[in-house]
This record gives sequence, structure tokens and C-alpha cells, in this order.
Amino acid sequence: MVLTHSADTVGSLGLSLRGYDLLDNPLYNKGTAFTQEERDAFGLNGLLPPHVFSIDEQIKRRMDALRALPTDFDRHVFMRELQDTNETLYYALLTRNIEELLPIIYTPSVGLGCQRFSRIYKRPRGLFLSLQHQDRFDEIFANPRFDSVECIVVTDGERILGLGDLGAGGMGIPIGKLAIYSAAGGINPATTLPITLDVGTNNDALLDDPLYIGLHQRRTTGQVYDDFIEAFIQAVMKRWPNVLLQWEDFHKTNASRLLERYRDRLCCFNDDIQGTASVTTGALMAAMQITGEALVDQRVVVLGGGSAGIGIADLIKRAMVEAGLSDSDAARRFYIVGRHGLVTDATENLEPFQKAFVQDRRRVADWQLDQAGQIALLDVVRNVKPTVLVGVSGQAGVFTETIIREMARHVVRPIIFPLSNPTACVEAQPASVIEWTDGRAIVGTGSPFAPFEYQGETHTFAQTNNSYIFPGVGLATLAVKARRVSDGMFLAAARALAALSPARTQAGAALLPPLNEMPRVSRDIAVAVARQARAEGLTDDLSDAQIDALIDAKFWRPEYSTYHYVGEAHR
Repeated sequence: MVLTHSADTVGSLGLSLRGYDLLDNPLYNKGTAFTQEERDAFGLNGLLPPHVFSIDEQIKRRMDALRALPTDFDRHVFMRELQDTNETLYYALLTRNIEELLPIIYTPSVGLGCQRFSRIYKRPRGLFLSLQHQDRFDEIFANPRFDSVECIVVTDGERILGLGDLGAGGMGIPIGKLAIYSAAGGINPATTLPITLDVGTNNDALLDDPLYIGLHQRRTTGQVYDDFIEAFIQAVMKRWPNVLLQWEDFHKTNASRLLERYRDRLCCFNDDIQGTASVTTGALMAAMQITGEALVDQRVVVLGGGSAGIGIADLIKRAMVEAGLSDSDAARRFYIVGRHGLVTDATENLEPFQKAFVQDRRRVADWQLDQAGQIALLDVVRNVKPTVLVGVSGQAGVFTETIIREMARHVVRPIIFPLSNPTACVEAQPASVIEWTDGRAIVGTGSPFAPFEYQGETHTFAQTNNSYIFPGVGLATLAVKARRVSDGMFLAAARALAALSPARTQAGAALLPPLNEMPRVSRDIAVAVARQARAEGLTDDLSDAQIDALIDAKFWRPEYSTYHYVGEAHR
């Protein structure tokens, strides 16, 4: 295939693909939108119905077909097949109907898509790299198809959403994340690459399934695992030295340590840690505008002591420190509740990343407990009287009525974020939280929920999802060629998101902007992130005007190009 921009055909894209080869290429296929001139030039006459349709007409046809399907899972499969057939049309559909389609291509429908990935797999997309490829990464990456790669999302499938180890089926997450990068953040899909690192799975159902597409072996761990990751990173840096790499859905035992190991070697971040932290911090900052309280006065309880929960606590703490608290005073305002209860300096087998948020056992020695020797979530809520309750536990229903009512007894406007997704894993139904707090709670959720009317007032729930953050961070990083992605850049993203909160000017509005404004939100966040990168010396000393221009120039939009043929003469 040859791609050129010819001087005598300004604005026209030169291709050497013809006939079925062109129709089978999802990046360049236009389906029934090929003009008659293009059909003549590329040998498409007879291969397509004769009528030439506009992209608007194609969108209407596809949306009518999608809406006629019986379930969201069927719609998820429909969208994946469209993506593998005609990417421009796929993204045009998505960007014009993002509020309707985001839950279809990503949370919550992507969870079932990952669980059934082996059943719906049809066409290669991205790379499946398994242990036997460790000495062949350079050869695999050398494919000219990957020459333009700028953005990679990689997973090892061990901790997919709240669903656990889905092995190679976790590929649905990088595919979905990169779709959001393109739809919301303007990252050209031709420059993106989803990757799954297949080191086996401990999911017995998958290992017993003869149709499972991944390695049929237990997960590799320890030094062999680390050597595999190291070989992968070295090959990535060699092939794409300026790439942006996003770590996605790694288990907590690997997520934080891999981020710390590689964040200063290449431009990378972990969305489960930093993206989740950023959107949660942004939503909390927006909530502060409703309550009128100061961030430094909040008492925060986080249910879920994994990398996501600690990441949230760490970024909010950073914001508190910047607002005037000492690091130690800020840390004491956080109470992390893990599987064995409150995390204290007496808790055994702590991960290194958890140790910054242990509570001194002497501070809680006089607490009244339901069961001596065990400090459960209800005990923490009763004694701390938190103003903020965050759930990233993956445990459905653990924010019980008793817990929520106890919190609401002591706080006028309790801020409650049940963030686990998909919806089957949410800590509490947001409508129930509103009822249990007599309509006083400020609620954000990880998955989409319909508005709820209570005592004549409509409560709209902000989908506190990473999708608000990572597209803008990625756009900024690539546009200004940032050398690293810092925590300060994620805090800048959080502040930019909070500044866009509809609740600032409209009573009863959601904490975060509507999803259909995500491209605009991503651009605003990208500007803030790029300026923060400049302030930290992570990019060139660009002016504000230069940053704006670079971001606008980088923003890709799903529109058909005009093609001209550049191959050998044909009959």
C-alpha cells in the first residue's frame, strides 16, 4: 500500500489499494460513500450497490440497524464489527451519538464483551503477545503497518474492570479505550495500537474452555513475568521512542510497581491509578463548589485498598498539600478500608504503595466497634463521620442502607462515589443513596445510571469515569511532545474538569459535563495538561497560543478523505 499527498491533487489521499483489498481495509474503506470517480479509479464498480450515499445517510442507516437490536451486548458486537469494517463511519457514529453509544462500546457493555471475547472474535485488531514471542518483539513490531503508531494501550488481562482475570479476553479493554481516545480526544485511530500481553490465566472456566483464544496455562509470575515485561518495554522504546503507553487493568500487585519502574523511562501512565484518581478528584472539587466547603477540611473514606483506591487518595492528598496542609496532616484525613478492614500500621502483608495511608493504631484504639479486633466499614463511618465515601471495591451492595444512613446522620451534604464497574459491581445503587440520605447526597458513579426523581427533585448522576480524563491527557501529551506524564498533569486535568462542572451554575445539575460534550472537555483538559507539562519542564517552552494551535492541529475528526490512485496503470 502507498500513501501520498500529491501536489496536483490538493487535499486528496493517494492509495495503491484496489478492489476488495481497499474494501477490506477498515481505515480507508468508505463503503457506499465511494464516489463514482473513486469507483472507476479503484476498480470498485460492481462491488458496491450503485447509489452513492453521504456519510450522514450512512450514519442514519447504521443507527437504525443498531437501535433495532434486542440487547446492549448485540449492539456492542455490532459496533465492533463496524469498527473492523469502516473505521471512519464507526467514529462518525460514535462522536455524533456519544452519550448513547459510549455505554455500548465501553462500560458497562465491554465487560460482557471481554467475558465472551473468545466467542465473538472474528478479525485481528491489535497485537496478542504471548510468552513465546519474547525473542521476536522486534520482528513483530517491524511490520510497516505499525509505522505511524503513537499511542498504545496494553493489558495483561488479570484484573478486567471488577470482573477479575479474563486472560486474552481482556483485549476488549485496550480496543475500547483507544476508541474513546479517538472519539473524545481526537487521536487518529491509524496511530493507535491495542496490545494484550498473554502470560496465561488463572480463570479455570477459561482454561477448561476449548474455544478460549489465549494461552491454556496458569499465569506466569515472578522473575519470568518481569523479564517478559522488560523485553516488551525495551522493544517498544526501540520501535517507538516517543510513544505514549497506557497501562490498563493490571492486578494491584503489578500495577503500581510497573508504573514506578517505567514512568521515568518512557512516556507512560496507568489509567486505573492515575486516570481514576484524576476524575474522582475533579468530581470532588466540583462537589466542593456545591457544599461551599474547603477540600482541606474533608474526611475521606475509601473502600478498596488496591492501586485505584490508593491512587485516588494520593492525588486528593496532593491537592490538599498544595492547598496548605502538610503531607502528614493530609494523609491522616484518609481512611483506607481493605478486605480485612481499616488499614493501620498493624495490618499485615501491606503492599508498598499502601503504606503512605496507614492509620496509627493508637488513633483508633478508643473507637467503639461492633466486633472487637476488627474495624469494618460501618465502624469507620461511625467513628470518622466522613464527608466523602469512595467505593472502588468491585463488591456490589457493600454501601448498605445502614452505612449510608449513618454517614448522613453527621453530614449535611454527604459526597458518595460508588465507582466500581460494570454496573453489576457497583457498591450501591445511586437512587437508593438518594433515598437513604433524604435527597441530600451528592453522588457520582463509575457507570451510567438514569436520573432519579425524589420528592419532586430530579437527581442527575455524574458518570465519574476515566473517559473524561485520559483522552485529554493523551491529546496534550502527543500534541506538545511531552517527555513524561506526571501526577501534576493529572491534577491539572482534575482542576480543568471541575471548572467545567454544570453544578457550578445550575442547581441540581450533574457534577460533570454531559458525555456528548466530551470532545470539548478533552480539548480544555488538554490545554490545562499541556500548560502543566510546560511548567514542569516536560515539554518545550511553548507559548499559550502555540499550545492551543498544536492541540487543534492534532485533533482528528472522522471525515472521509478524497482518494486518488497511485499504483501501477491498470486495465
